[in-house]
Amino acid sequence: LFPGVVIPITVGRDKSIKAVNEAYKADKLVGVLAQKDVNIEDPQPTDLCSIGTVAKIIKLIKMPDGGTTVIIQGKKKFSVEAIVATEPYFTARVTLHTEDIVKDDSEFDAQVSSIKDLATQIIQLSPNMPTEAAIILKNIESPSFLINFVSSNLNSDVQAKQQLLEMQHIRERAVKLIELLQTELQFVELKNKVTTKTKTELDKQQREYFLQQQLKSIKEELGGDSNEREVAEMKKKAETKKWTEAAKTMFDSGIAKLERMHPSTPDYSVV
Repeated sequence: LFPGVVIPITVGRDKSIKAVNEAYKADKLVGVLAQKDVNIEDPQPTDLCSIGTVAKIIKLIKMPDGGTTVIIQGKKKFSVEAIVATEPYFTARVTLHTEDIVKDDSEFDAQVSSIKDLATQIIQLSPNMPTEAAIILKNIESPSFLINFVSSNLNSDVQAKQQLLEMQHIRERAVKLIELLQTELQFVELKNKVTTKTKTELDKQQREYFLQQQLKSIKEELGGDSNEREVAEMKKKAETKKWTEAAKTMFDSGIAKLERMHPSTPDYSVV
């Protein structure tokens, strides 16, 4: 979770459910921390990252399966100074971080523009992404929110996003985000290239199969494949011949023509 960004989170563990329920009823903020290892079912304080985001619970939804989904909005980054309680949920003493503000910096402005351009290209090349996302990007004016918004929606693992969140200076985050976006753009372009190539090859195979079926139907309409046995016998006799490469090529070409012709056609005996 990044400051300013709104995301849904599914809450499944008892401690987390108790924490969000109490915070939602009392209109309190909660601290959101990522796990170092997402496979740990019952994380302890040492299994959590030390830097996270303070969040406000906008809406709490009880799911039919008994789970809870919360819509939260990130407010500020924080660092955990100490865990003061583990029951009924984790309670910690934290230090809030302030976001640095960059003014009149042409290099930083260029980095922000690059982030918009790269993110827009990825959206346009990704069929599963709504086109409205590009419009949202275009209308974001705050550089810090833009960086947080793109970071949150980046198709990267938790470790990469946590690394971005932990960077104190916004310039550093901008540079790192551009690197991640360039990598993602290259992957999307390669994926589309492979998909297009596979589709082209498949279309070619389908076209050839369709033509073969059409040819077969035409032969059947003309009276069946009476030349198949004759062609097979000619191929068998050819296997015993010691021909030059040129003669073999000419024979194969003639056989290919015979296979496409019906015996009743005038040129059949000529071939």
